[in-house]
Amino acid sequence: MSGSECFGPSARPAGPEPMSAREPLTGAAQSPPGTAAPASARAAATTSVEKRGGDWIYRSPASAAAAGADGIERIEAFFHGAGYAMHRHDTYAIGRTLAGVQSFRYRGSMRHSLPGGTMVLHPDEPHDGQAGTGEGFRYRMIYVDPALFQQALGGQPLPFVKGGLSNDPRLFAATHNVLSSMDRAMNPLEQDDGLYELAMALHAAAGARATRRPVDFGAARRAREYLLASLERNVTLDELAAAAGRDRWSLSHDFRALFGTSPHRYLTMRRLDRVRQLALAGMPLADASAASGFADQSHMTRHFKRAWGVAPAQWLGMLGISSRDRA
Repeated sequence: MSGSECFGPSARPAGPEPMSAREPLTGAAQSPPGTAAPASARAAATTSVEKRGGDWIYRSPASAAAAGADGIERIEAFFHGAGYAMHRHDTYAIGRTLAGVQSFRYRGSMRHSLPGGTMVLHPDEPHDGQAGTGEGFRYRMIYVDPALFQQALGGQPLPFVKGGLSNDPRLFAATHNVLSSMDRAMNPLEQDDGLYELAMALHAAAGARATRRPVDFGAARRAREYLLASLERNVTLDELAAAAGRDRWSLSHDFRALFGTSPHRYLTMRRLDRVRQLALAGMPLADASAASGFADQSHMTRHFKRAWGVAPAQWLGMLGISSRDRA
């Protein structure tokens, strides 16, 4: 049974069979398996399906090149009433309710998840899911093999969040990072960075004490230089670790400690710096995006707005530069 059926890889029913995604998603835009439906089509279908009370599941494209590709799955779903029966899977299920009240039985009690918090279901813990009101509920979830978290935790006990719900802002932010772009696959470095941040946030939210770890400045510097020389292409964390001479998770820790951000975020910001330089020199934004390592202009624009709060064409206009052919 797949993760999209039971909402997590390696799911094992602990009761009646849960509602499945094997049936066609009524009214939802269909795409070939493993591909993303266009965002506009999915949004339109989502609205009509929810108004009719239909249920649907959307499975985000996987990043096959990432080190953890075989151990994660991301979904977004809507259920009007009963979503799925009691079941369990050997992965973490971490996510957030986007709309409505998401109710579920977990460790002997009924829980109610609302927008603004984070759900954390421990591996192999039975749970079900249903709408807490007649309006239904919509949510996003990432399922993570505990072995991937252990690569970052280094053999420490798996974090356990009591009650399955958390209001910890660190965990909310880390969850947002891995669930914010569901219509595309995360690139390998983005996914590995996201998993590291999620593991650390989960560790902190579970009440574990922070421990001091030595840092290797030489390795972090070599990683930074490698990133600066690789703006035009994707870089994996394994590749970066080999260039730096440091294991991948220690390098992630060192880079954040010494340069204040993750390797992926650092690479993205340097790419955005190049876009601005090229745009100021007169290059159209579409060409500047491609020359700076972005998949396309819309991909660049999303990151640009996230970094500076305005679209690139608007930024150029503020500087008194015509945005014609650059929007």
